[in-house]
Amino acid sequence: MGAIIALVVLLFLLVVILLSCIKIVPQAHAYVVERLGAYQQTWSVGLHLKVPFIDKVAKRVVLKEQVVDFAPQPVITKDNVTMRIDTVVFFQITDPKLFAYGVENPIMAIENLTATTLRNIIGEMELDQTLTSREVINTKMRASLDIATDPWGIKVNRVELKNIIPPAAIQDAMEKQMKAERERREAILRAEGEKKSTVLVAEGQKESAILEAEAEKQSAILRAEAQKEKMIREAEGEAEAILKVQKATADGIRMIREAGADEAVLKIKSLEAFEKAADGQATKIIIPSEIQGLAGLAASAREILK
Repeated sequence: MGAIIALVVLLFLLVVILLSCIKIVPQAHAYVVERLGAYQQTWSVGLHLKVPFIDKVAKRVVLKEQVVDFAPQPVITKDNVTMRIDTVVFFQITDPKLFAYGVENPIMAIENLTATTLRNIIGEMELDQTLTSREVINTKMRASLDIATDPWGIKVNRVELKNIIPPAAIQDAMEKQMKAERERREAILRAEGEKKSTVLVAEGQKESAILEAEAEKQSAILRAEAQKEKMIREAEGEAEAILKVQKATADGIRMIREAGADEAVLKIKSLEAFEKAADGQATKIIIPSEIQGLAGLAASAREILK
């Protein structure tokens, strides 16, 4: 009975040992295996068997990109301004063996390396340049950290400055400067608006004066054309009246001649024409000698008839 129990225990132990020797490496992971304390190999994704009591998984490494947020670090700028800057580092393990044996505490090493590198870079810049050169600082830090961490099997993909915290006095001065700058821009915008408004008003008045002048010009042209049309019509009326008078006179003379009037009648008509010509307004009328006698005869005839 005791032998059976011992056999069962032995089989159980063998099963446990066998199961402990079977290792499955998940995706994006790697196992560093040592044999008798020395590096043996690196297991990648899949099923692996190790020699019991001889092989040991010394390090389980995550190959995914990792993010580490470091606490704010005090740094001094070139113009002796002390500020606090916290950084975020994105890194990835590329060589599990170097990562396992390169440095004792890789995260602490990266943090200290980040702090010293940041101090070196900020120490070469002034305050204003530091506040406006985040991308430059990020690029320089990534390049420096990537070179320094390469022997540890670590690749630094990105470095970002999370916060830049200047002293309180500097913050107050910056706020006042920004307020003054905003007020200056507001004054400039207001002045430009007033200038544009004045220009628009002047242009409107100019266009109004031009339109009024054009309207006055058109009105004068229309009045002149109307006056001209009136004068033409009056002249045409007078010419037509004169033509009618001349025509009537010609018709009268023609009728007298057709009636067979003698020389005396024609002279009397001439005298009547002189009378009409005088029309009571002429002060002196020169009558030809040949009709003077006829005029006297006409006067005598009028006296007899009376």
